[in-house]
Amino acid sequence: MSRVFGEVAALYDDIRLGYPGELLETLVAYHGGVPAPVADVGAGTGKATELLLELGVPVIAVEPDPRMAAVLAQKFPGVETVTAAFEEWTPPPGGVGLISCATAWHWFDPRTRVQRVRAALQPRGTLAIFHHRHGYADPVQQRTIDAIHQAIDPAQTVDDRPVDWARTDLEHSGLFTDIEVHEWHWHPVFSTEQYLRLLQTFSTFRLRSPAAQRRTVTGLSAAIDGWGGSLRMDIHTVLVVGRAAA
Repeated sequence: MSRVFGEVAALYDDIRLGYPGELLETLVAYHGGVPAPVADVGAGTGKATELLLELGVPVIAVEPDPRMAAVLAQKFPGVETVTAAFEEWTPPPGGVGLISCATAWHWFDPRTRVQRVRAALQPRGTLAIFHHRHGYADPVQQRTIDAIHQAIDPAQTVDDRPVDWARTDLEHSGLFTDIEVHEWHWHPVFSTEQYLRLLQTFSTFRLRSPAAQRRTVTGLSAAIDGWGGSLRMDIHTVLVVGRAAA
């Protein structure tokens, strides 16, 4: 499952949104300065890596899919790119000051992910788990799009987890303290073509049959064209941070 995006690595890198600069400012303030070194685990094509490079410290990017890792390495030759699953990665001696996990925490083994992250961090190091929730600014459009997906794939369920669901992992582990949640909303506008390209990078879409994918594209294309050929998104960015217990 964690390698499903490699089939569209270039498209993923081109159309997926990065992360707001305010997120990095929040991380530095929370950490109490610039952490070093930094590891971006489940790094994909480097959407979060690009933001972390603004810290001006060594960055390690860990990504299991070689196709995604190749895009990242080409874009950022100064980054130490490790093509391996997070569970197979060996952190540097002494650990890292910050571990960033962007839109990947759910791909890691829930039985061991918190313990592995804690073991890879320096004492009092920071863990930052963040992701986007892709919603729609207009509630009518939101309901229409949900209905199109449900009609084609009745088994697909709406993500009803709390937006800060990763917080529970850290709280229950006893391995992290000072846990905080930060949120941002932003509203980019996508044309029909842009949105359909974005759609092709979602795992829920990629795991459908080719016929179901075609029906999804046809239904969404008609809906967005009917709204004037553009769609105003509601991108909800959620950051959960915790400090490694001493």
